[in-house]
Amino acid sequence: MKERLSEETIAMRVVKELNDGDYVNLGVGIPQNCSLYIPAGKEIYFHAEQGVIGYQRTLTREEWQEADLDYPDAGGRFIPSSAGMSVGDIVASFDMIIGGHLDCTVMGGLEVSENGDLANWTYGARESGGIGGSMDLAVGAKKVIIAMTHTTKKGEPKIVKKCKLPLTAKECVDLIVTDLALIEVTPHGLLLKEYAPGWSVEEIQGLTEPQLIVSPDLKEMAL
Repeated sequence: MKERLSEETIAMRVVKELNDGDYVNLGVGIPQNCSLYIPAGKEIYFHAEQGVIGYQRTLTREEWQEADLDYPDAGGRFIPSSAGMSVGDIVASFDMIIGGHLDCTVMGGLEVSENGDLANWTYGARESGGIGGSMDLAVGAKKVIIAMTHTTKKGEPKIVKKCKLPLTAKECVDLIVTDLALIEVTPHGLLLKEYAPGWSVEEIQGLTEPQLIVSPDLKEMAL
């Protein structure tokens, strides 16, 4: 079986899409790892739905003794206090989201359609789930990046022609970064811009339901 990119590598590639000075919300799972890979000299200000803005990163497992239980992010990882970090109430936090004040959100995905519809909060009626802030972030952030595996554990495509799972929001996704590829959502379809080392366009297409448009500048993914 061919090697795929690790969750950490997906997060590292996403970080390249963040601009110096951006205010960014990170979803649970792969997106949370992004805060650990911000290069020196790049200032990114992270936001969490419960009312934290301006934090720099989350603590690693090795730093658990430094954890302050009063400072978790939205996914339950702990945040070291830093200069400029602000703590407020959840109402003000969602005002920032809905008001369009976040430059970017990085979220996980269960399905993304060829026109950028997103399903990322529940598998359906048989499983419980809470949409949390996903719906607001998907429509409130200026840019929506989805960081996820390219297929399910059963090998089924997560990039589909039409989402079968309950939607988070319609036509909201700008960029998809998976363990196989970097794909931009465009008005003309899904544009394959980068591929994981060792993988061919044909192999990626075989694991993707919609037809991909191959960028004339297609290149191997690099960090």
